[in-house]
Amino acid sequence: MITNRRNFIKTSSAAMAGGLILPPLMNSCQNVQISENVKSYLDHFEVSTEMLQKVIATAMNKGGDYADLFFEHKISNSLGLEDGKVNKAYSNIDYGVGIRVLKGDQTGFAYSESISPDEMLNAAKMAANIANSNASISMGEVNEKIPSSYYPILNKWEDVSVKDKVPFVQKINDKVFSLDEKVLKVNAFLNDETSYVLFYNSEGRLTYDYRPMISFGVVCIMQKGDQIENAYSARSFRKGFEWLSDDLVDELAKEAVERTNILFEATKPKAGEMPVVMGAGGSGILLHEAIGHTFEADFNRKGTSIFSDKMGKKVAESYINIIDDGTLENNRGSINVDDEGNDVEKTYLVKDGVLNSYIHDRISSKHYKVNPTGNGRRESFRHIPLPRMRSTYMEVGPHSKDDIISNVDYGVYVDNFSNGQVQIGAGDFTFFVKSGYLIEKGKITQPIKDINIIGNGPQALADISMAANDYLIDNGTWTCGKDGQSVPVTCGLPTVLVKKLTVGGTNA
Repeated sequence: MITNRRNFIKTSSAAMAGGLILPPLMNSCQNVQISENVKSYLDHFEVSTEMLQKVIATAMNKGGDYADLFFEHKISNSLGLEDGKVNKAYSNIDYGVGIRVLKGDQTGFAYSESISPDEMLNAAKMAANIANSNASISMGEVNEKIPSSYYPILNKWEDVSVKDKVPFVQKINDKVFSLDEKVLKVNAFLNDETSYVLFYNSEGRLTYDYRPMISFGVVCIMQKGDQIENAYSARSFRKGFEWLSDDLVDELAKEAVERTNILFEATKPKAGEMPVVMGAGGSGILLHEAIGHTFEADFNRKGTSIFSDKMGKKVAESYINIIDDGTLENNRGSINVDDEGNDVEKTYLVKDGVLNSYIHDRISSKHYKVNPTGNGRRESFRHIPLPRMRSTYMEVGPHSKDDIISNVDYGVYVDNFSNGQVQIGAGDFTFFVKSGYLIEKGKITQPIKDINIIGNGPQALADISMAANDYLIDNGTWTCGKDGQSVPVTCGLPTVLVKKLTVGGTNA
C-alpha cells in the first residue's frame, strides 16, 4: 500500500499547490525488531526510531506525563464541473508532524511542516513548556502495533491520472440532463484524498495508517415555469478507483433529479409542535448533532453536557441502542487506528435504553478510568486530537415503517437534511430539512420543503416512541465541525417516531 514519497512528489510537482522541503534521509530501524510494513512508513517519512525517541525525550524533559508524535502526508485532488464541462482542477500535498505533551489534563502542542531533526526538536521544546520541572527521561522499547484493515482497496488514488477520472464527472452531467427536460444546470465534483499517517508515543507505541477517501456528488438545478429548484446527491467512502462505475453515475443522477422534482409540488406545513417521523438513513443527523455531541467525553468531563450525570441511567426506551462505530468496512467515518494511536471499536453509547459509554480520547478515558474508545481524532497534524464521532447510528427497533406512519394523525415525515446545529450544554438543536412529506390520518400525503425542526436532544431521545426494522447508514459527504476542526463522519437511523418536535412552517 506504500507509495515512494520522493517519487510521488517528483511526478506530482506540476499539480502541487505549495512547496515541500524534503528532509535528509536517515537510516531507519537500527537495532529495533519491527515489521517491513512499519519500516516502509519510517522510510516514507525519512525518520528513524532513534530520532523518534530523541524527539519524545525532548518533549518530556520539563516533566510532561506523556508525549506523542503524529506524522501526516496528505495528497488531495479535486475536479469540478460547471456549464457542461470539467473546468476546475485542484491538487495539494500537505506534510508535517504534530507534537503533543500532556501534563494532567493540560496540553502543550506544536507542529512542524519540516521533518528535519532540528525542526522537530525545536517543536518538541515548545510543546514541552506545558510543564515546568526538570525530568530524567528513560525511553522504553519500541512496540509496534499493527493496525486493523477496515478499508481494503484495489487501486490507489495516487496511481490514477486526471484523465481517468474526468469521464465519470462528465457522464454524471450528461446523465442528469438526459433524465428530465426541466434540467437547467448541473454542478458536479469528484474529490479524492490519500493520507499516510505514522504515530509514536512515550509509551513506545509505534503504529501507522493508510487512509483513502473518495467523494462524488452532483447538484441538479431545474426550472418549471418561473420556479427554480435544486437538490443534491453524493456518496463518500474510503474506497479506491475501482469504486467508480457507470452504475454509480446512474444512481446519483437519478437520485438528484428525483429529489429536485419533488420540490416543485412541495409546500410548508403548519407551524407548531407535532409528531415527527425521521426517515431511515440521513435522519441520523439527529443522533449526531442532538445526541452524539452531548455524549463526547470532554463536554461531560467539564460538566457542560446535559448527560454528565446520567451514566448508567435510563435515557430512552429499552429497545433503543445507539452506537458510535469506527469499524464499518470502507465507511467514510471509519479509521484503522485513531489519531492517538489507539485501537478503534464499536462503542455502545446507549445500550437497551441506558447510557452506557461516552465518546473518549486519552485525556477523558484517564479521567473516567476507562479504556479509550478510539475516538481521538484531529483534522491534521496541525491540530490536537479531541473526542470525536466516527459513524453514529441506531440499531433496528421492533416496529415497521408502515406501523409508525399509521400511528400519526397529523405530523411530518422528514428524510433529507442539509445541516444542523446544537447547543451542547442544554442539548437544544435546530435542523434544516430540505424535503419531506406531510402525514395526515396515518398516510403520507403532500410533499413539504425548506422547514426547520427544533427540539432538545435528550428530550427527543426520550420521546422516541417507535423504531422500525429498516436501519440504514447514510453514505453522504458528512463532515463534523468542532473547535475549528473538521473530520469526516457518517450517520444512520432506522425510521423512528418522535412524539413531538417543533416544526417551523407557515402560520396559516
